[in-house]
Amino acid sequence: MSSRPPSACTASPRTDAYLEELRAEFPGLRIVKKQDHPWSQRIDKLLRGLTLGGQSAYVSTYTTVLGRTIYLPVSWDTRSDESRYITLRHEAVHLRQFRRYGVLGMTLIYGLPVLPVGMAMGRAWIEWRAYQETLRAYADVYGPRAAADPTLHAYILLQFTGPAYLFMWPFPRMLQRLIDAEVQAIEARHAAPRP
Repeated sequence: MSSRPPSACTASPRTDAYLEELRAEFPGLRIVKKQDHPWSQRIDKLLRGLTLGGQSAYVSTYTTVLGRTIYLPVSWDTRSDESRYITLRHEAVHLRQFRRYGVLGMTLIYGLPVLPVGMAMGRAWIEWRAYQETLRAYADVYGPRAAADPTLHAYILLQFTGPAYLFMWPFPRMLQRLIDAEVQAIEARHAAPRP
């Protein structure tokens, strides 16, 4: 397992620069490919079973953070620099959460309250913080209106209500209100005069 990013990242200047920032912020940061990681393979099988095949993209599509390690999916090498950068911005939130709460704290918050499936308030809270950063990163990369894209919102809603995170939040209207409020804050921030 390598502590360096996959070689394809060398062609991604925005991603490379951000990874260097993350390495400075998180000494000992590791980057691991899921397809080379036995535990990721086991988690993939477990999630497929728990969701009756609904979450079948854990290794192929989803980036994951545990402690100070970022686990990259198979699709990482085919993504654009912008996509990688936006994903890393999301995952950096999780790195900071692990630093703040520790592995045990994150496990308890992520896994327990209230129900692990269907109403996982802790998991939803952790993920909402990261998806707020996803919205901000979209605005930073593509302009503030990109954060208001209904396709992006539909994707985020599906992450919360679908099998990707074990159906963690069954209230899409509530989540859409949070997304709308974040988009308004992003637009206001981008409209404000810069000093």
